[in-house]
This record gives sequence, structure tokens and C-alpha cells, in this order.
Amino acid sequence: MRNTTLAILGLGLLANGLFMLLAPGPWYGLIPGVRETGPCNPHFIRDIGSAYGVAGASLLWLRQDWRAWPAAIAGSAFLLLHAGVHVFDALQGRISLHHLANDAVAVLFPALLALALAWPRRNTPTHA
Repeated sequence: MRNTTLAILGLGLLANGLFMLLAPGPWYGLIPGVRETGPCNPHFIRDIGSAYGVAGASLLWLRQDWRAWPAAIAGSAFLLLHAGVHVFDALQGRISLHHLANDAVAVLFPALLALALAWPRRNTPTHA
């Protein structure tokens, strides 16, 4: 179950990152709620897409080799910080609570799930 979840989440994050890198304009128009955050900035979308790609790749790497857990933790840290920005913006009134509810599914839950999957288990050696 863990490997399947790592594959699905990793592929999803990687695909989103590649979409952001290769087609920032269409990504901006297709993802619900993104237009509420401000005008389309292709450079910024590509920056964030790069981080999403690395986060997804780190989870796919972890699926293949448990020693990749530090990379997966780093990718998860980006996802958590990104989710934190969304929560902070909602608390400051910059985005609506309805927008934050959508973010819970698309941004917050994947970040928490990635961290839970990346966190070393008791029986996982922390060094080679």
C-alpha cells in the first residue's frame, strides 16, 4: 500500500510540476482557484513547478530506495511550506475560506501525506 501511494503521489506531483514548467499559461487557466491568487506569471509558475517536480521525483526515488528518505523529507518540506503559505494567506484574508477548503485537498493533504510517507520508520536504517 505504501509503495502504491508513493507512486500515485509522486507521479501526480511530478506531472503537475512538468505541466507548470512546460505550459504555465494553460496550467494557470485549468487549475481551479489559481486565478484568484493574482495575474498569471509564467516565470513564477515555472519556479514552483520546478519544486513540485523535485518533490514528486524524490517520492518516486524513495519508492525505489529507502535511502532516499532525506531527499523525500526535503521535497515534503517544500510542500509543507507551500501549504503553510496558503493557510497564512487565508488567515490574513488574502484568499477566501472556500479557496482554502479547495487547497485542503490539492495542497494541504498531499503535503501531509508526503511527509508521512517520507518519514523514516523505526525499522528503516538512517544510514548505509
